[in-house]
Amino acid sequence: MERKISKLVLRKDTPQKNCGVFNRKIKVLVAKPGLDGHDRGAKVVARALRDAGMEIIYTGLHQTPEMIAEAAIQEDVDVVALSILSGAHMTIFPKVQALLKEKGAGHILISGGGIIPKEDMEELEKKGIGKLFGPGTSTEEIITYLKSNVNLQERV
Repeated sequence: MERKISKLVLRKDTPQKNCGVFNRKIKVLVAKPGLDGHDRGAKVVARALRDAGMEIIYTGLHQTPEMIAEAAIQEDVDVVALSILSGAHMTIFPKVQALLKEKGAGHILISGGGIIPKEDMEELEKKGIGKLFGPGTSTEEIITYLKSNVNLQERV
């Protein structure tokens, strides 16, 4: 059964700061994989990133890794930000990473957060997943991390 991604694109008319010679916004796909039905935190982060001048695509709930990777490629994003509260982080992050690499999009930064033990965060970061954020992280910390770690020259 094929599911269509319900897409909510949040845009702000202000140009992205510090985007180098391309002077464009950082484009972030925010996704809620699996059966987790709680997306308030993802929406709060999405709005904060939008308010910081980033372009946000929110996929909605119950996305599969395949749907997330496909949307990231179709939308030509710089970042895939996964929000996972279900405990499936050790499976979902590597699966999305593998799918992106398989499709020639291994340059996309994968980051995210949720209820993830510190040891698992460290293990995922060793596997090439970007910084992961837990409950209580300030949105300013997330914004600073993304602005410092997205290579905007990858996408023209």
